[in-house]
Amino acid sequence: MNGKRKRIVVTGREGQVVRSLLERGALSDRFDVVALGRPELDLRDPDGIAAAFRQARPDIIVSAAAYTAVDRAETEEAEAHAINAVAPGRIAEVAAALGVTVIHLSTDYVFDGEKPKPYLETDPVGPTSAYGRTKLAGERAVAEATDNYVILRTAWVYSPFGRNFLKTMLMLAESRDQINVVDDQLGNPTSALDIADGILVVAGNLLDSDAPQLRGTFHMTGSGSANWADFATEIFAASAQQGGRSAAVGRIPSSAYPTPARRPTNSQLDCGKLERAHGVRLGDWKRATVETVARLVREGA
Repeated sequence: MNGKRKRIVVTGREGQVVRSLLERGALSDRFDVVALGRPELDLRDPDGIAAAFRQARPDIIVSAAAYTAVDRAETEEAEAHAINAVAPGRIAEVAAALGVTVIHLSTDYVFDGEKPKPYLETDPVGPTSAYGRTKLAGERAVAEATDNYVILRTAWVYSPFGRNFLKTMLMLAESRDQINVVDDQLGNPTSALDIADGILVVAGNLLDSDAPQLRGTFHMTGSGSANWADFATEIFAASAQQGGRSAAVGRIPSSAYPTPARRPTNSQLDCGKLERAHGVRLGDWKRATVETVARLVREGA
């Protein structure tokens, strides 16, 4: 292994994975993590992407920034496509030209959510929302632009940063004694800090080896599954234990909480391939939830 520190350039500045990578990267003895966002990098301007990355001098690129407003994408699909599909394809082209690997983050929304078991990477895709369609198009654009890529599909991401389900629940508990949460959608709650740890391991493996089995599409989520009501219950239990706010959870069907974009009924992803190829298995979602809530209560967030 080359003793020289390597530079990971990650797209975006404020996203949960970006901020988690910056935090974890600061503790790394191998990597320097650099965030690349506006104004230097504007994903709506594909012509400026090459110059931004040439100046950033990456040893590896993490394509993390995305259009993530799932419901708004139903009426803004063209903009979501520009950011989630066109830009990742261009980033992958630039990575190929620079001779570096690109790690691209994707989502469970590429599946229709109808499978009764966790999804494998080889299962047929079938997005049912504009967001899912644009993210799938991004996966395909990356794979068409370079062979030297890793696509990491994740789901139900939360962290101490930005906007996410965990922080929303704690915020709502400030003014409500009961919060109704759907209990018929199943998935894998996933800590963005755990994702960052996993990305650093994957990045190291990719820099150390040209082995083809290290490249391709993988699933990366927290261990264990839950529905949204289960997740909320764990959040409030952790908060109460830390002296923070909590609320009762009312369990409701998805039909009682309609949204413009249809959510997958089953978002569970099988992560066995990632563990076999890269030795990466993210920790239990309940442990990470307790840690995240404790940090937020401690920081007064």
